[in-house]
Amino acid sequence: MKIIDTHCDALMKLQLGKRRQFDFNGPFDYRTSDKIETNINRLIQGNVAVQFFAIFIDPDVPSDEKWQHALEQVDIFYTDVLGKNPRMKHIKSWNDLDLLKEGEIGAVLALEGVDAIGNDLMKLRQLYRLGIKSVGLTWNYANYCADGILEPRGAGLTLLGEEIIRLNNENHVLSDVSHASVQAFWDILEIADYPVATHSNAKAICDHPRNLDDDQIIGMFQKNGLIHVVFNPPFINKDKEAATMTDLIKHIDYFCSLGGVKQIGFGSDFDGITTFVNGLENSSKYQNFINELLKYYSDEEVRGFAYKNFLNHRPSDSE
Repeated sequence: MKIIDTHCDALMKLQLGKRRQFDFNGPFDYRTSDKIETNINRLIQGNVAVQFFAIFIDPDVPSDEKWQHALEQVDIFYTDVLGKNPRMKHIKSWNDLDLLKEGEIGAVLALEGVDAIGNDLMKLRQLYRLGIKSVGLTWNYANYCADGILEPRGAGLTLLGEEIIRLNNENHVLSDVSHASVQAFWDILEIADYPVATHSNAKAICDHPRNLDDDQIIGMFQKNGLIHVVFNPPFINKDKEAATMTDLIKHIDYFCSLGGVKQIGFGSDFDGITTFVNGLENSSKYQNFINELLKYYSDEEVRGFAYKNFLNHRPSDSE
């Protein structure tokens, strides 16, 4: 069964490898490196048909260097992910998803936190032109647009943040709420035409700040938004660094109980996490999860989780 995965951090990891920063003694070959959980061989083995690649800039990068770091990751996307792998196809419009041929993998560029643009909307428009199809305003902390979920102040959107959500709407770009503060979440949901939580779980099952509470979940489903479960064990089991596929399925069960069976998907967070669900350690293992889900859900429901729900709720290029 094919898969659409709405979040990975391979670009950041590939960049760190090229820069030889921290313990990333690269550069890494995106095609084969076992350091890359979403390398192309693993995507093929897991039957991943579409992979979102996030641009993420570490908060410790100085403000005047963040834009350069973002452009480096875009360059890696074009040269290492697309340029060296003919079967990887850049999804530049949502209609491109329907044009993928058997054996091709769609690659979607996303932005996790707008820190790199500062308050310069020209830079955001440039990223749209380069192919960004999903934008989350924050990572965990505050920037010029909003507070993230770990910012103690917990403020919502600034006027700049509101303008970015409206630009996302105009450009048929997803507005990602996964790292937003609670107030920013509600501000985004009020304005966004295309809300998505690219990698979030249910707070009722695991009381972690990064997860969504019942009101948020219901709000997303009422707004026709998507919630994609994340494979990071601390977001699955409170205060634990381990999880099973059964533990992860509890979050899917809970979302379904709140009416979301047709609005659930997968956002692994591979290459951004350091602990893993047992049997689901990288993209090559995706079919293990599908087989486990088929024990509890119908084939139609599992296909919805795997890819159809996203296809049915994606923005239209012609609206």
